[in-house]
Amino acid sequence: MSLHKKLNLDVNPYIFFISIGVILLFLFFGVTFPARAEVIFGMVQDYIATQFGWLYILSMSMFVIFVVYLFFSRFGKIKLGPDDSEPDYSYMSWFTMLFSAGMGIGLVFFSVAEPVFHYLAPPTMDGESLEAAKEAMKLTFFHWGFHPWAMYIIVGMSLAYFSFRKGLPLSIRSAFYPLLGERIYGWMGNTIDILAIFGTMFGVATSLGLGVMQVNAGLEYLFGIAVSTNIQILLIAGITAVATISVVLGLDKGIRVLSNFNMTVAIGLVIFVFIFGPTIYLLNATVENTGNYLQNLIQSSFWTATFDGEEVEGWLGGWTLFYWGWWISWSPFVGMFIARISRGRTIQEFIAGVLLVPTAFTFIWLTVFGNTALSMELYGEGGIAGLDTEQMLFAMLDGLPIATISSVAATLVIITFFVTSSDSGSLVIDMLASGGNPNPPVGQRVFWALSEGAVAAVLLLAGGLGALQAAAISTGLPFTVILILMCYSLYKGLSQEGTERLVRKKSFKATDKKDPASDE
Repeated sequence: MSLHKKLNLDVNPYIFFISIGVILLFLFFGVTFPARAEVIFGMVQDYIATQFGWLYILSMSMFVIFVVYLFFSRFGKIKLGPDDSEPDYSYMSWFTMLFSAGMGIGLVFFSVAEPVFHYLAPPTMDGESLEAAKEAMKLTFFHWGFHPWAMYIIVGMSLAYFSFRKGLPLSIRSAFYPLLGERIYGWMGNTIDILAIFGTMFGVATSLGLGVMQVNAGLEYLFGIAVSTNIQILLIAGITAVATISVVLGLDKGIRVLSNFNMTVAIGLVIFVFIFGPTIYLLNATVENTGNYLQNLIQSSFWTATFDGEEVEGWLGGWTLFYWGWWISWSPFVGMFIARISRGRTIQEFIAGVLLVPTAFTFIWLTVFGNTALSMELYGEGGIAGLDTEQMLFAMLDGLPIATISSVAATLVIITFFVTSSDSGSLVIDMLASGGNPNPPVGQRVFWALSEGAVAAVLLLAGGLGALQAAAISTGLPFTVILILMCYSLYKGLSQEGTERLVRKKSFKATDKKDPASDE
């Protein structure tokens, strides 16, 4: 009897044990040699940003173009499932789960910090001016706009189409059936899923690490608990335990309920800041920020800092390339999760929902939090700019009424985003490790949830935010190539179905016009 049978595991043994082996090697190295790991992470990040930054930027831009093409193409009416299938979730539940899985923790972490950083030191102009504030919001919108969601659409649509409509396993390998055929069940398919697990593990761990740093900052503000790596590791352990409970409850009772709850609290927090912050200024800023983003979208999408000097290239690597690598490493998880909850929707409906609705809410969130902070720096007493990244949100809330209550709400939002990210990530990794089983055993999902917490803890030990950024950029590189091939494979699969539909339609018309007397 094979080892995975003896252990009563419902897994693909090649994928499961190779993935576990690589992750354990990383954990051993990070725990045993944290200082050396920090240096290596930094070297890897610099090398990838220097040598492959152009690939990240070009690929992300092409993903947006490809998704827009699919929306307006003849494939738009094809359903992600049988022709008679209906969506499993209402629009509201669908949108809340999309947003919780796709952006949650990172958006809370950077919504104040990123605009303030760009205001202080924009890449191509002097900082701390009105023009720098405008540039700060344009850059922030660009990093959180259409690009990441377009990439999630490609992964999610590919998986939903080939699984729900073509009957293949709900696994990354299935997206390559038009290219590989039955070879997806061999070593090629195993390699694709192993890379997806590795990227998902470090993408989720990056978000968990960012989230726990900000939870620690919130606890310091509320209760005076010191900010330290040890405290953050204890927080990871505690919140991972809560995530384990959500895992046991399952998708409908766990993730869906928590997603609806944290979106309710998050929307309440946005409304609070909007009402008690500079309301008219925020309304004006929403319109202008969106316009600046759309006007500069093409230029920003293809900007590689080729003619701007080494300092600006360093900025690009620390911000744009970090985000693109993070989103790419995050894409197997978000894409598969989106696929899992999107059965029965048409391609047009899927693209419109995933691309526009979360992006619109993200822009509102960034404007409310980011422009409120910039308003305090430009016209108020300031005090945000000199703080650590994870403290800036609470410093902004401290400038508004009932700061303690709003800070508690913010901390609660971060914790619940942490739980839904961990729960969703463990579900996706377990589906990959089990060969595409959409409902893998609970015990295995608990194992992966604990593994995500362990990887996040090691990244914090091995350099904190810098290590998290390096892990995101480096794990995203191999999956970039997979995403490019996935676009071609999806187009090929849709084209084959489109041709078959056209032939059937012409055949039906010919039969309908045929003279009945000719059969006599």
